[in-house]
Amino acid sequence: MSSLEVAKVLNNNVIIAKHPENGEVVVIGKGIGFNRKTGHYIPLQSVEKMFILKNAHEQEQYKQLLPQVDEKLIEAVNEVILYISKRCNVALNEHIHIALTDHISFAIKRAEQNIIIHNPFLFETKEIYPLEYELAEYAIRIINEKMGIDLGEDEIGFIALHIHSAMTNQDITEVKQHSQLISDLVTVIEQQLHIKLTRNSLDYSRLLTHLRFAIERVRQGEKVSEPDKLENLLKQEYPELYSLAWKLTKMMEQRLRKPVYQAEVSYLTMHLHRVAQKDL
Repeated sequence: MSSLEVAKVLNNNVIIAKHPENGEVVVIGKGIGFNRKTGHYIPLQSVEKMFILKNAHEQEQYKQLLPQVDEKLIEAVNEVILYISKRCNVALNEHIHIALTDHISFAIKRAEQNIIIHNPFLFETKEIYPLEYELAEYAIRIINEKMGIDLGEDEIGFIALHIHSAMTNQDITEVKQHSQLISDLVTVIEQQLHIKLTRNSLDYSRLLTHLRFAIERVRQGEKVSEPDKLENLLKQEYPELYSLAWKLTKMMEQRLRKPVYQAEVSYLTMHLHRVAQKDL
């Protein structure tokens, strides 16, 4: 196969083409749609990126979205996605093309109208998803260079969650719910222990990481083994912390709608002991 047949031109840089094996595919290339019409053939060497939107609804969404978006933004987002795919060495969920284009387009409109949305999970996002945060910083830089607009630090956190969603094949709604859950768990810890956790401390970072992986283990149904007698020892030595850990795991069960293994209570108790000792 040396060429693709044009099915529809979306703009100068994006077309829908007919692929002999995959049906309709989205093809991206600088100037690839210029002076092209349905039925024309384009050489494969002019194709910079090709992706398949197998879901008919998503493909229709993308077709409807692109005419509403500045071509410079489409070019910038595709450059960002190409960079992300090279850096993270995992196959990105193709929905990122729709989700990121739509999200950034809306963020730019908000910025132009001076509508600022505060990101309550910014610090936690940076700690929990360092690679995604770094990639999101790159995205913000490219948008600034190409579009002449700085979307700000809060937006880095939002974009990082979209990148994490694409890297892990998790729906963005689920990713946001997990961030909210971690934030709520931290709030309960602070209220119950009457402390204010130091946000830039190593122990706080470790706690966030533990909560993130605990949620991920619950989500995937992964069992955690527990050393003999650890549970009874922790119950006797740290009854308040153990009780709090039990309460936190019940919150996880309710919000994730999946069972939490007993061993998670013990390991969480030990993390609580560490942060409580430092902050008391």
